[in-house]
Amino acid sequence: MITFLICIAALIVAYFVYGTYIEKCFGADPNKPTPAITKNDGVDFVPLKLSKIFLIQFLNIAGLGPIFGAIAGALWGQVAFLWIVFGCIFAGSVHDYFSGMLSIRHGGESIAEIVGKYLGLSVKQFMRIFSVGLLIIVGVVFVKGPATILQGITGGDLTVIMVAIFAYYLLATMIPIDKLIGKIYPLFGMSLLIMAVGLLVTILYQDYTIPNLNISSFQNFHPSPEKYPIFPMLFITIACGAISGFHSTQSPLMARCISNERDGKIIFFGAMITEGIVALIWAAVAMAFFGGVRELGATMAEPGHNAAWAVNTICNTMLGKIGGVLALIGVVAAPITSGDTAFRSARLTIADSLNLNQGSLLKRLWVTIPIFIVALALTQIDFAVIWRYFGWANQVLATIVLWAATVYMHTVKKKAWFLLIPSMFMTAVVSTYILVAPEGFGLPYVLSISVGIGLAVILGGWFIIKHLSMDKEKY
Repeated sequence: MITFLICIAALIVAYFVYGTYIEKCFGADPNKPTPAITKNDGVDFVPLKLSKIFLIQFLNIAGLGPIFGAIAGALWGQVAFLWIVFGCIFAGSVHDYFSGMLSIRHGGESIAEIVGKYLGLSVKQFMRIFSVGLLIIVGVVFVKGPATILQGITGGDLTVIMVAIFAYYLLATMIPIDKLIGKIYPLFGMSLLIMAVGLLVTILYQDYTIPNLNISSFQNFHPSPEKYPIFPMLFITIACGAISGFHSTQSPLMARCISNERDGKIIFFGAMITEGIVALIWAAVAMAFFGGVRELGATMAEPGHNAAWAVNTICNTMLGKIGGVLALIGVVAAPITSGDTAFRSARLTIADSLNLNQGSLLKRLWVTIPIFIVALALTQIDFAVIWRYFGWANQVLATIVLWAATVYMHTVKKKAWFLLIPSMFMTAVVSTYILVAPEGFGLPYVLSISVGIGLAVILGGWFIIKHLSMDKEKY
């Protein structure tokens, strides 16, 4: 229990201390006009209240990520607490803050355009295709997942349910952000927070034991430890709650609605810290509810026992009827809301790439319809393998964004070490993973980790040398 409480406290303190430091390093200026004001088009650039923006941002970046990912990550044991805390503070929150604030400073542009300004044209072209592909995959998976769950609850036809969800997505992707997303998403975001707080209170005051992290428990508890080493597998499995590249595609949505740069700390850094707390709660609940880490592994290995089943079982048991409703919102509404904002981000990324104004409905249709044609085709494909690649691709995106932010800070002659360190670390993670993973090259572990760390050191050294050479040129 004490480890869990210390971790919660660390995240809260980090928001006030490290969040303030990051804001100061970036140089948020309350007097600078934001895109929501200068580009107000009544569709995507619309000023919203701070409380609404925070809850929408939280829901957009969270969805099921800090729930499903934390439950899966808990299979490794108490070491998952460390990754959530340190990943969230020093990587995820910084990543989310810069992806949102750089969008504000660049007129509300999508992340692909921003990355291209600092990492070059070739990276920009790659990011345009890569990020749109990633967003469409997210949208498609968040059609099939909720549709399958709703079919099980209602007994309805799967195709009909999927068509209904797609119809909603089409509507939500095109209409002004304040007409639908701005009205109902804060309610869904609040429901996820209420669920997490309810579980926190229950686990603290009822007869549950959250395992502590100590020398003896600092090990890999995964049922297949040789196949799933902590590094890099845990760092790919727990993305939302620690660091996730998907967040960088969502932050520009809210960057177009912020009226004051100083709100960025609350919205971007704060929402990520909140997501980290939610992930911590779900990791702790997963370990405690089933009687321990090994018991969790044994339970999840049984047929039909997946993360959705775990969420439903935990909520109904610990929170009663209210928990059942919240669980339904969690496993159905949350992924649907993440899906439609994924499609909306895809539309805006394409529009930014082609410099297409999205003020009129017809112009939005020209971009949106092809996206949905591709998405509909992809629903016919088995995503079992593709989704595993998505987990890796998601962290690759986060790594690229961190490097772009690092270069940006150097370009404007400001401190960049707090970005350089997580950039190098995540480079090692994604490089090692694709080399050692079964869906990657399947190379020996020692070789893979050596290459991954070596690549991170080379890129870090290159940046430092370039940094020093540019400093010399000033004199």
